[in-house]
Amino acid sequence: MKMVLHKHELKLKHRFKIAHDSRDVQKTLIVELRNGIHSGYGEATASNYYQKSIESIEEILESNREIIESYDYEDPSFFWEQLHQSMGSNYFALCAVDVAVHDLLAKRSKQSLREYWKLNGGNHPQSSYTIGIDSVENMIKKILEFPWSNYKIKLGTKEDIRIVTELRKVTNAIFRVDANCGWTVDETLRNAHVLKELNVEFIEQPLPAEDWEGMSVLYKKSVLPLIADESCQIEVDISKCYQHFHGINIKLMKCGGFTPARRMISKSKSLGMKIMLGCMTESSVGISAMTQLLSLLDYVDMDGFLLISNDVGIGPKLVGDNIELPTGPGIGVQIKEM
Repeated sequence: MKMVLHKHELKLKHRFKIAHDSRDVQKTLIVELRNGIHSGYGEATASNYYQKSIESIEEILESNREIIESYDYEDPSFFWEQLHQSMGSNYFALCAVDVAVHDLLAKRSKQSLREYWKLNGGNHPQSSYTIGIDSVENMIKKILEFPWSNYKIKLGTKEDIRIVTELRKVTNAIFRVDANCGWTVDETLRNAHVLKELNVEFIEQPLPAEDWEGMSVLYKKSVLPLIADESCQIEVDISKCYQHFHGINIKLMKCGGFTPARRMISKSKSLGMKIMLGCMTESSVGISAMTQLLSLLDYVDMDGFLLISNDVGIGPKLVGDNIELPTGPGIGVQIKEM
């Protein structure tokens, strides 16, 4: 087994702005595991919010190169535990390796990963398309240039109700709003009443991640469902989110890859919580990985590859108003020349 690291800068089609970040370029690291016949791929992006730089991800991967390259196709969950003990809380790096390992395993069996897991059936939720914070005029322009069935609207400003009201005038699509920790309890309760009338389906992460007292109030009083994002990063957070949120947004990079994500899905289902799988701003490598779990989800936000102009891979494809799943072995991504 040989590990090869590929660094890239993904260029965004539009400046991406949320309540706590703004960027034109997204740095990412593609992890390739070669076994001489096949290559498995995983991805880890840089994140200011989670304090993960490409350099820190690359450093911990290099320091664990011997362990990673010694992988001999034993139970990937056991291997994940070994890496977790060595890598600690660098879940972005863990995710890239875990996804690459699963990609390789399924390719060896000549199956897609969802077939390898026996998850090839079921209904697949339609992905939302993200509209970042901008002037109202520009947000309207983004909706008109990309007609879609449901949008995730990034909020967290003093003009949030005006923004959604104006956007509603140009589309009948379902809206999902994401405040990215930008509201107070009172703001959320007031906004929820208005947003419900504007055909908003749910509110994602209204309060700062550690405001559990505030979320307890909202869980009892909000007229719209509440989905945890920043409050739900890893497996142990699910118990905290129970009876504080109606559902959770799992991100492979935040939790450490497929191995913990599948456990998080099972745990959330047992608690009766809705399950969303979300993405970072990432390439088709990360998005192709997400598609393998679609049959287990209530909602999905996998538009990251649609927001960039220089994708490093070919995986899901935009066909009309639908995202067509990759069909190849493993996670289904084909890598462009690196």
